[in-house]
Amino acid sequence: MKPCCKLAVLSAAVLLSLGLSSTAFAGGRPDLVAKGLKAGNPHQQGELLIQFKAGTSAADQAVVRGGLGAQKIKTVRGAGNGRGELSLFKLSPGVSVAEAVEAVSADRSVDFAEPNWIYTHSTFSNDPQFTSGALWGMYGASGTPANQFGSGASLASSNNCGSVYVGIIDEGYMFNHEDLAANAGTNPGEIAGNGRDDDANGFVDDVYGWDFDGGNNSVFDGAGDDHGTHVAGTIGGVGNNSKGVSGVCHSVKLINAKFLGSQGGTTANAIAAVDYMTGLKNKGLNLVGTNNSWGGGGFSQGLKDAIDRAGAADLLFIAAAGNSGANNDTTASYPSGYASANIIAVAALVKDGTLATYSQYGATTVDICAPGSGIVSTVPVASGKGRNATVTSGYASYNGTSMATPHVSGAAALYKALNSTASAATIKSALMGKAVPTASCNGKVVTNGRLDVSTL
Repeated sequence: MKPCCKLAVLSAAVLLSLGLSSTAFAGGRPDLVAKGLKAGNPHQQGELLIQFKAGTSAADQAVVRGGLGAQKIKTVRGAGNGRGELSLFKLSPGVSVAEAVEAVSADRSVDFAEPNWIYTHSTFSNDPQFTSGALWGMYGASGTPANQFGSGASLASSNNCGSVYVGIIDEGYMFNHEDLAANAGTNPGEIAGNGRDDDANGFVDDVYGWDFDGGNNSVFDGAGDDHGTHVAGTIGGVGNNSKGVSGVCHSVKLINAKFLGSQGGTTANAIAAVDYMTGLKNKGLNLVGTNNSWGGGGFSQGLKDAIDRAGAADLLFIAAAGNSGANNDTTASYPSGYASANIIAVAALVKDGTLATYSQYGATTVDICAPGSGIVSTVPVASGKGRNATVTSGYASYNGTSMATPHVSGAAALYKALNSTASAATIKSALMGKAVPTASCNGKVVTNGRLDVSTL
C-alpha cells in the first residue's frame, strides 16, 4: 500500500471506526495551520509535531504513528501537568504535511498536530562607539551625544542590572567577546566540565546555556553566530570599559538558548529553547525574560503553549515584529503576534524618528517602537564577511526589528534591577506606560510611541 493510501485509511476508515468525524478537531488552530501552509510559510518537509492528549497510552500513540507510517524523531516535551507528550515525527515519503495534519487532528488521542515551522532572525541587515556618536539608540534628547529618538538608556538613573538575567533565544553568542565576557551569565546549578547534569534539568554542562540546534552545550560556534552576538551587545555590552559599545544594561547577566542554525530554526527546537529558559526560572534564576529576535512560519499551538508556560513562570517574551513592512493586524506574524499576555512585540525606528520602511507594525498586535536601524553592536571577532558588513574589529552596524527588540529586553532588565519585586506584568505595563508619543508610531503600535529608558 502506498503511503498516501495508508494516510487515506487513517483519515477515513480508522477515524470513523473511532466514532470521530473528519472535522472533529480537538485542539490547536488547524484553520491557521492550513492558512500558513497555503501561504507557503517555510517548514521542515516531511516532519510533523503531534501533541497527544493527557493520559494517551503508548498503544494509542502507536496507532497514530502506524496510521501515518511515521517514525518518531524525538520527544519535544514529556507528558505532565495535565498535558500529554509532544513529539516530532518523520512522515513516510509521499505523505504531505498538510494531509497528515488534517488526518491526525481528528484522532481522539491527539490534541493538535502541526508542521515543524522554520524561523529566521529578523535582521535586515567612555566607550569608543558611544563617544563617537554611533550608538544613537542609547542616547536621549539631552546629554552628549544626544538623539531625541534614542531609547534614553544613557540618561537612565542606573545602567546596571546587577544579578538580573536576560535569556537570548537566537543563534549563539560570543560570550568571551571583549565587550561581553564580564556580563556572560552562567547557570548557577551547573559545575563546568564535570560531564554531569548537576541541576538535573536534562542538559549536561549547560554552563552558558544550550545549543538546541546542535544538541550540545557549545552555544558559540564561530562567526556564524553574529546575529546572536549583536543582540547580546545591545542588551548588555559592558559599559565604561573604554572598549567598543555599551548596552542598555552596563552590567547584566546573559544566558543563551541557541536554536537558530545556518538553515534557521524549527518549531520543535524553539519550544525546547523556551521551556529551557522557563526551567531555569523555575529553579530560581533571576531571569526577567527572553529576547526573541526571530520569526516566520505559521501558527503553532505548541509554541504558544510554551510561551504561556513562560508567562506562568513570570517571564516576559520580548519579540521582533518582523521585517516585511506588513500590517500584523491583518497579516498575522509569529511569534510576536500570539495573544499571550507576556509578549512585548517591537517595531523598529530610524534615527530620524521615522518608522523603518521594513518594520512590521500593528495598532493592536505590536506594542512599542524602539531604535532598530544603523545599530552598532558586538559581532564575533573574525575577519570576513558578516551579515551586513566586513567584520574585522568585533563590531558592526545592523538593521532590523531584531535590533529594536534587545533595546526593550535591556530596558526590562533595568526596570527589574531597580524594582526587584516587580512582576512581568508590572514591567510590561511600566515600559509601555512610559513610551514617548511619536508621530511615526501613532496608530502603528499599541502605545503610539517609542521606548524611553531615561525615566525608569
